[in-house]
Amino acid sequence: MTARGTSELVGEGQTLGVALLLSLLGIAVIYSAGQVDIPTTPDRYWVRQAIWLALSLGAFLAIRRVSLGLLQWVAPWLYAISVLLLVFVLVFGVGPGGSWIELGVGRFQPSELAKMATVLMLAKTVTRREARRAGDRRLSRYAKPTLTAGIPTVLVLLQPDLGSAMIFPLLLLAALYWTGAHPLHILWISSPMVGLVAGATWWIWGIWFGVVLLSFRLGPVRPFLSEGVAVLIANAATGAATIPLWNSLRPYQQDRLLVFLDPQRDPRGAGWNLIQSQVAIGSGGAFGQGYAAGPQKRLAFLPERHTDFVFSVVGEELGFVGVAVFLFLFWLLLRRLLRISAVAGDSFGGVAVFCLLAALTAHAVVNIGMTIGLFPVTGLPLPFVSYGGSFLLFTFAALAVAQRTAAEA
Repeated sequence: MTARGTSELVGEGQTLGVALLLSLLGIAVIYSAGQVDIPTTPDRYWVRQAIWLALSLGAFLAIRRVSLGLLQWVAPWLYAISVLLLVFVLVFGVGPGGSWIELGVGRFQPSELAKMATVLMLAKTVTRREARRAGDRRLSRYAKPTLTAGIPTVLVLLQPDLGSAMIFPLLLLAALYWTGAHPLHILWISSPMVGLVAGATWWIWGIWFGVVLLSFRLGPVRPFLSEGVAVLIANAATGAATIPLWNSLRPYQQDRLLVFLDPQRDPRGAGWNLIQSQVAIGSGGAFGQGYAAGPQKRLAFLPERHTDFVFSVVGEELGFVGVAVFLFLFWLLLRRLLRISAVAGDSFGGVAVFCLLAALTAHAVVNIGMTIGLFPVTGLPLPFVSYGGSFLLFTFAALAVAQRTAAEA
């Protein structure tokens, strides 16, 4: 075996080892989250998570053996299936928000499959486009990848699942950035998403609309007239859709966004989750309250302990030291993915790995941020740690694609 092959094998073993360690620590935290002092029905979330971990490890080993060429070939089929499942779940979905499909032995969340399918389809689309149009500076060259990310974004928004929906535009921006798209092209493509948020206040949206107009005239790259009109129409449409979209949200989703701005507006209602999370993390100190001994958790003050606020359990019971260990393990994994994408460059594998890196980073940053009040509560799970089989499968599938890319680079 060559020195490069030996190094790659060691790197793969370290990556899988860190992922397994994080997952096992996650199971331990999920078990602790169920240890409360009030009379309640014993939960078995940690057992189910352990089963999903075994399935995810099997998926990792299987996908690791699939060549990148085959992944490119299967990408359109996987994408089409994921879109059909997203449509299916709009009609027959079950569980919180109607985002799940009941399989009898468990539930499956199609949006997680859609994330992987969109990553592969984007990687296939942008690498081909870049190869064929190396000197093409038209904005329209990105129409197909924009549509690729846009379809699942809309379908997931209709569920409505704001947290998962925001991942798909991020995947698009990551793919464009990694393949060298001009910053102004990225700005114009992402501008409707900004317009959707700015549309909550007419004068903020007006300022943003003016910024987009000025960028057409003052920037070193200018769009064709038809492209500029399309960007402006898209901004106008998303700005007009802000209020209807807000009205379509369920009351608890609206409350999550409102209490992000002011948790004290409803401290015993919608603001309870964030306030209790901040209290739990703050009480952890340097070394924590002790494993399974966190008072906020044991008295069931801390909500959604297995999923959205699992990081709050880590902060309360393991303290700053425990949080630092978790963050260091995340950093090791993310650094490994970045190195693989850098070696692979703007090839299919390099784009796919960078998009997966962006997705996992967003999940980690937003999940941790929402437990301390930096982001609104969106329901994005913490990679490898939060309870959820569909997402655990996605994370290990992402690592498998990365490892395959490293093997073929």
